[in-house]
Amino acid sequence: MRNAPTILHLDMDAFFASVEQASKPSLRGKAVVVGGLGPRGVVATASYEARVFGVHSAMPMAQARRLAPNAAYLVPRFGLYRSISDQVMALLRALSPLVEPLSLDEAFVDLEAGGAAWDEASARLAGQKLRADIRAVTALTGSVGLAASKMLAKIASERAKPDGLVLIEPGTERALLGPLSVRTLPGVGPATGDHLRRAGISTVEEIAEAGEDELVRLLGKAHGHALYAMALAHDERPVVAERETKSVSVEDTYDVDIHDRLRVGLEVQRLADRCVRRLRGAGLSGRTIVLKVRRYDFSTLTRSETLRGPTDDPAVVREAAARLLDSVDTTGGVRLLGVGVSGLADYTQEDLFAQAAAGEGVDVLAAEAVPEPVAEQEAVAERRWPAGHDVRHAEYGHGWVQGSGLGRVTVRFETPGSSEPGRVRTFRVDDPGLEPTDPLPLVPGGQGVR
Repeated sequence: MRNAPTILHLDMDAFFASVEQASKPSLRGKAVVVGGLGPRGVVATASYEARVFGVHSAMPMAQARRLAPNAAYLVPRFGLYRSISDQVMALLRALSPLVEPLSLDEAFVDLEAGGAAWDEASARLAGQKLRADIRAVTALTGSVGLAASKMLAKIASERAKPDGLVLIEPGTERALLGPLSVRTLPGVGPATGDHLRRAGISTVEEIAEAGEDELVRLLGKAHGHALYAMALAHDERPVVAERETKSVSVEDTYDVDIHDRLRVGLEVQRLADRCVRRLRGAGLSGRTIVLKVRRYDFSTLTRSETLRGPTDDPAVVREAAARLLDSVDTTGGVRLLGVGVSGLADYTQEDLFAQAAAGEGVDVLAAEAVPEPVAEQEAVAERRWPAGHDVRHAEYGHGWVQGSGLGRVTVRFETPGSSEPGRVRTFRVDDPGLEPTDPLPLVPGGQGVR
């Protein structure tokens, strides 16, 4: 472990919810919950105002609504989140060539590798400048942790939340870690935490006191050794700039179980197309097609098929996914479906299209089009106006959807730069003057969705 706090961990504060508050003046300072709004939806992010009521990530949306009935509930705008994440990651890469993104809103940075910091004072200055630059570029806040290791830098950023900076001075690590819960350490989840608690170990200091042999006896050789080292503040993991993508996948959870086999097949085809779009967007192809099916009783099945070579052809992926579906019994109903591609490469093997063609003369354009059942077309029409998404009206300008139903859509007309909440108006869902549009940048002159 190094002797200067030159590893930085950035965690954007309540990222999705903060983006929504920054782009919607009427929601600033209010409880905001972002996630799936259906009966089986879960919370992706809750603003700090919503967390006061006990709402947190991964909570069922129905439970969140009971805890905070007056919060604003919004459908995620992932395109905007990714665009803002790109801006933040660009700021991090200006500091160092060693940036390890963990998600859209979180990353490690090796400041020493980029010459941005070499001691405590320079590390603190780099962290302060980064927070100021993030606010200037995105209008958002991020919390920064600085320490001599990745584990401690992440702990420091948690202690800095929200909108703060915490630096752990070398030499003080053991004193800081000692009274903390064992759940603070990486790799200690609920099951491991309960196992340690039953053995009388609930703090990091008690892990160190128990000794390495006892931890190996309780948790096994690899886990026991690693946990003991971390309890002593030893963490030699480097910041890794490129984390190889192992798979690309998409999945949908359905509000009502799907029983119709034809509908299940069409959903799988649609998911295959979405997966290929994501695959192509990343400039990748893959050899192994994976189908995931969660049935009515919560049992989850996965099936896979490996092709002769990598492909990004939608017809090939659809055909393989359909073959995999043939081996799965869905008669009791399906609550979740997913399609993925693994065995990734940065090239394609063009002749694989032959695998998807039933014979000569296949119309490629026809193969690209997967018809949707009438019921699904109607559902899509009903969902044209997701809560929180951007719209533009020919007369009133830019706004966002507050809600829709019964043939009506309610829109609040305001923009990120507004100082006051905008006016609310209601329209028919088929109003010719109203149409979906792209999000506006959070900062004037900045980037919106690319």
